[in-house]
Amino acid sequence: MERAVLQITLFGLLLALAATQPNKDNWDIYSFHINSTVTSRYATTVITSRMANRMDESKEIEFHVRIPKNAFISKFRMFIDGQVYDGIVKGKEKARQQYTEAVSRGQSAGLVSSVGRTLEEFKTSVTVAAHKKVTFELTYEELLKRRLGKYELQIHARPMQPVKSFKVDVHIHEESGINIVEVKGGLALADAINKTHADNEVWVNFYPTEDQQKTCTSCGEQGLNGDLVIVYDVNRDSGLGDIKTSAGYFVHHFAPSSLTRISKNVVFLIDRSGSMHGKKMQQTRLALIHILNDLSEDDHFGLITFDGSISYWKRELVQANQRNLESAKIFSRNIRESGATNINSAVLEGASLLNAHPREDSASILILLTDGDPTSGVTNLEQIQSNVRVAIADEFPLYCLGFGFDVNFEFLEKMSLQNNGVARRIYEDSDADLQLKGFYEEVATPLLIDVTMSYNGGTNLTQTEFSQYYNGSEIVVAGKITDNDIGTFTPQVVAISSSKKMTFSNPNGTVESTGTESADQIQRVWAYLTVKQLLEKELLLSGAEKENVKREALELSLKYSFVTPLTSMVVTKPEGGDTEVLHKPKEGEAPQTGSRHPNIGSSGSVMHTSAGSVMYKSADSVMYNSAPQAVPDDDGGMDYMDSLVIDDMEALEESAMLLPNIVFATIATTEVHATIVPGKDNIPVSHRFLLKAENQSLPLCFDVTGDVRLKLLHHPTSELSVHGELDSVTNGGFRRIVIQLNADLYVDVEVNKITVREGSRITHHTGQDPITAGSWTIIRRDKEIDVAGGDTHLVILIQGKDTQSFLWPVLRQQSSDSAEGILGQLSFLVVCALCPALNPVYEEVPQIPFTKLRIKDQEIDVTRANAADYSISPPLTLDCWLLSADSALQRRLEAFIV
Repeated sequence: MERAVLQITLFGLLLALAATQPNKDNWDIYSFHINSTVTSRYATTVITSRMANRMDESKEIEFHVRIPKNAFISKFRMFIDGQVYDGIVKGKEKARQQYTEAVSRGQSAGLVSSVGRTLEEFKTSVTVAAHKKVTFELTYEELLKRRLGKYELQIHARPMQPVKSFKVDVHIHEESGINIVEVKGGLALADAINKTHADNEVWVNFYPTEDQQKTCTSCGEQGLNGDLVIVYDVNRDSGLGDIKTSAGYFVHHFAPSSLTRISKNVVFLIDRSGSMHGKKMQQTRLALIHILNDLSEDDHFGLITFDGSISYWKRELVQANQRNLESAKIFSRNIRESGATNINSAVLEGASLLNAHPREDSASILILLTDGDPTSGVTNLEQIQSNVRVAIADEFPLYCLGFGFDVNFEFLEKMSLQNNGVARRIYEDSDADLQLKGFYEEVATPLLIDVTMSYNGGTNLTQTEFSQYYNGSEIVVAGKITDNDIGTFTPQVVAISSSKKMTFSNPNGTVESTGTESADQIQRVWAYLTVKQLLEKELLLSGAEKENVKREALELSLKYSFVTPLTSMVVTKPEGGDTEVLHKPKEGEAPQTGSRHPNIGSSGSVMHTSAGSVMYKSADSVMYNSAPQAVPDDDGGMDYMDSLVIDDMEALEESAMLLPNIVFATIATTEVHATIVPGKDNIPVSHRFLLKAENQSLPLCFDVTGDVRLKLLHHPTSELSVHGELDSVTNGGFRRIVIQLNADLYVDVEVNKITVREGSRITHHTGQDPITAGSWTIIRRDKEIDVAGGDTHLVILIQGKDTQSFLWPVLRQQSSDSAEGILGQLSFLVVCALCPALNPVYEEVPQIPFTKLRIKDQEIDVTRANAADYSISPPLTLDCWLLSADSALQRRLEAFIV
């Protein structure tokens, strides 16, 4: 079958946004949700945007996202008419051919461009049929970096229209405890933000109404346009730091407090060439005066300005006393711009100044500010870099600040990395002076120099040597534990403080396994850091070494599905399918339309009958009769779907068993023909579960009949267990969920109340005040209930309406990779990756007149059906392959019935 390919090329990043530029008469965004979970500084953010074409003709709908430059996209999906289109990460070269073919056919191709200081923008589009909907889902991951004593999680939103259902949910868990938390930014509407801080956890929920979306600082008639920023920091001590281990991997956060600052020697190299004329030089002078005011009296400093020649304020480093500072300010105010740019001589003179005046127990820093390429003296970039490396000789770091976009930033970045520093772009804006001052503040207070992190019993380590550790920052190292032997794993940090050598180690000699982080998360932190550092290393190398490092970074990017500068994400959509939204038609080709009944498969015959019903018949005597039946649509209301009559009772009986991975819709069956009709008191109701399959054309689905009680979650190593009672209502779910926290502590959740049983003491809660049960916190909101403790985070969604409301649990985070139960199997792909039977990989086997799937070398009869995904709100109806629970799950259901 011909395939239309939508190529989405993305690079590294920091945040979240779904944006479009709609004409409201054409289409609208009716739901926009962001969910971000942060554990041990590692953030996973999911953006879900649902859009509808309200016109009587097909329209192209655009999806924009702005995400952090430091983040990696790890998943992109589109849901169109029940079909799921998963993105697959491929090497850029392999993806290029598909990309070119897609463009040549006139189809949409992804686009990424840099916007602003911290964001990159991704944009793609898809043609949506009249009165149809599309859902975009983007996931990205990032390790939050500590700057000036705080971590920042930034969320950007610009939907360009008020959205009926707009939600931002953030959950932060830090085992060492959270000591400060602040919510700021242009979207920080006090009336729409709910913040809860409980020791080592924080919940932030931002649910603005449509009216509020027009009234915030960054809002207008077109809705939200701005940032929501969550700022926090964790408790820390003066010791070895925070080490997390799990399944053979570790991550070490090192940021000791209560250390004595080290005095510094700093030389500022200021470009005064003609291109710095005007506002750039005004802001540079202003920033330099602010920075001079912040120098401590025991610091020593120097100033050098350059164009085609070099000018010194003084030819030696001097103490930052009042007299010298006033003299330096006068010099700074009189800097005038003219001439060419001799970067080579400036940096060599600055290095010579630092080398000529060494001071014991001090830290030296060289800071270069320039806005252009070298145009005078030595202009060969590689020769300049070589000269600078020889002059600095690893004695101190070089920080390069590139002002504006005329500068060769790659040249500055490489030169900084070669000399243990970093490069930062300064944006030409009204606050450029504050950007300069802000960067200086990050390096203004060195606490340790010559930091060496060693790990006896560790291997495959990320960077372990650091020239300096600054107040307010953090050093992060990750790696593997040799043979997963935690008993022989011994970390140690050695560094130079203000006047002595310091050793940081565990007083017990060894590290205990934390057992609280999922193996997948710690492993992904290691992969994230490794890829980042390999990409930096690749910039410094050439020839065979460069290719080897590039190959290693590519392999890791592909293994962990990271979209990096070496990879692209490709979303492939099959042509000629039964959905109406597939691809942009070729020139002269009539728009393609799909079946009016997307739940009917491509095999068999279709026969239209009276009253708008449809009969579908295949050789296995399974018949579908399209009597209208109400099911939830993804607006939260009701749509009507085809019901079905099944003559194959054996298949129905096989499907009356439950188990993992997922979401569900509800159907009711008769005793004779198993017709799906609205439930009645004497008719057992079946609940349909979806088993989501990564990178497969359709998810699997199966049914479980009756109001049974299911084991949802159990940790063998703890007392935590979760059970759920299915209801007996058509299109329903769980009537009750009981959470056992320990032998004497239970939380009983129903739609209208929460009951806490602690021994013989029983308390009932119906409001939205936070509830504390042991070390757990329960927070009730309008349509969901958050239950969190340790590293387990369970969200119970309230679906349906009024008297037909029901519960549906979603495990957002779990503390053990050995969890049992339905949620333990379905919540995270890493768990299913450890359980191959529950991460369904199947192959479609085309048959006439019906379809089979090959799962683990078995060919299984399947039927195309559909089900509602209740793990999201509002629910989304998806097409699926219906088969028995045994076949879908490769195991029996009885183990999950209580």
